[in-house]
Amino acid sequence: MSVTQQQVLDCLAKVISPRGTALTNANVLSAITVTDGKVFFSINVDAAEARAWESVRAQAENAVRAIPGVSVAMIALTAERKAGGAAPGPAGGVQPASAHRHPHPPGAQSPMARQAEIPGISAVIAVASGKGGVGKSTTALNLALGLRDIGLRVGLLDADIYGPSVPRLTGIREKPQLNDDKKMIPLQRFGLSIMSIGFLVEEDTAMIWRGPMVMSAITQMLRDVAWGTLDVLVVDMPPGTGDAQLTLAQNVPLKGAVIISTPQDLSLIDARRGLAMFKKVNVPVLGIVENMSYFQCPHCGTRSDIFGHGGARHEAEKLGVPFLGEVPLHIAIRTASDSGNPVVESEPDGPHAAIYRAIGSKVREQLQGVIAAA
Repeated sequence: MSVTQQQVLDCLAKVISPRGTALTNANVLSAITVTDGKVFFSINVDAAEARAWESVRAQAENAVRAIPGVSVAMIALTAERKAGGAAPGPAGGVQPASAHRHPHPPGAQSPMARQAEIPGISAVIAVASGKGGVGKSTTALNLALGLRDIGLRVGLLDADIYGPSVPRLTGIREKPQLNDDKKMIPLQRFGLSIMSIGFLVEEDTAMIWRGPMVMSAITQMLRDVAWGTLDVLVVDMPPGTGDAQLTLAQNVPLKGAVIISTPQDLSLIDARRGLAMFKKVNVPVLGIVENMSYFQCPHCGTRSDIFGHGGARHEAEKLGVPFLGEVPLHIAIRTASDSGNPVVESEPDGPHAAIYRAIGSKVREQLQGVIAAA
């Protein structure tokens, strides 16, 4: 059954806002997106009203989910502060504007310590980069496969909301189904449990979402997915170090982060910012990977350091974090990724698969205590 935008509006008209009017008449709704039974929109209010509106957001989400044909409903409450006012806290409440200047003051408890673990998952790790275009998603997928190959039960969450790459990298075209508890069942491929916002929308859909909407979607993919029992959940983070990335780092129970960079100075500057962001919220940095480290001609074997070489290793030594390894710029990695059959899977005995497994082994060594305890 096809769900229409009008059906959603008719449903929301029955939800009463704190202002005593129907939600549809409160002038707080963003544009409503309906795609194949997936409904996305946000409720935009002033920060001072945020607490009063959270229950309305929940009512609206439950009402939309009850519409026949709706499989997923992602509804975010966004609260903006007026100039000189207060800013919304991570749970929808309000915190002083000064808190945004110091997200995690020295000596304060890490926000991660207050985050509930995801049942069944021993460790959640982030694969992040300070900028786009450095091969973060390709590395995240092949790292997940490398961890699989050394005996771990692994899941992959594509949290890159604005540009989800995992559907293309894995060749997955199916849509996730719901179990009896109305949780999405992750898709299985290459022995991994995989979830991506790209499974819920068409590939050419423009993901024009505000920061709180991004967090709502990511939280739902973490909490409303039947992940089962996993040793490691690898999260492919959005690129950059903006508000969305910082908020995600503060609210997801991360056991560590892997930073992806290329050798040149511009990329290393951005990688340094990403590393600083994780340190600010007390998320351990598991190490830095130098991607596109060098080019080796597949015909003559000549090696060329197109982007320079060794910059990430030097940066890791300078900042006192582990250096996890070098991944070359090679056509086999690119063609395997474009075909939806990643190189660790398509060429398991090749040199590139060995590199990703070696990186996975170094990550596992740092997580062994966490996994053993779980």
